[in-house]
Amino acid sequence: MEKSSEKNTSAFAHLSTLSQYIIPFGNYIFPIIIWSSYKDKSEFVDHHGKQALNFQLSLLLYTLILALIAIPIFVTVFLQNLPIEAVFNDNEDFYIRNFNFDGNIGLLSIGATAVVLFGLLKFVEFFLVIYASIKASNGELYKYPLTIPFIK
Repeated sequence: MEKSSEKNTSAFAHLSTLSQYIIPFGNYIFPIIIWSSYKDKSEFVDHHGKQALNFQLSLLLYTLILALIAIPIFVTVFLQNLPIEAVFNDNEDFYIRNFNFDGNIGLLSIGATAVVLFGLLKFVEFFLVIYASIKASNGELYKYPLTIPFIK
């Protein structure tokens, strides 16, 4: 049976990943601090700290993959439709006329799918973090789905 302080610390390790919405890289910094401070003192906190970090690192990898798909597609389609006069024209007005989706709809669909998957990933992340913190506060072990075990 885990002590109340271990449950609270484990729950806070999960909830600290939500600090990413306020502090850049807070979703890595705070769980690392909590996990490294308590990993030798409690096996329960060690498990939950590793889970929180592995989940955040997995999400980072998935996000990078989606960005490597979406960004080049949108840049390529934009540059294909950018007239050369718009680049070298000394006129301060910048107009793109006749943006052509023909022949690019497949690429744009793939890029849009990657963007939608990213949004879905962030939405699911929020609820999984809350769910994991509830499990930790109840004294249960929790393992995030689709998590790559970077830290064993």
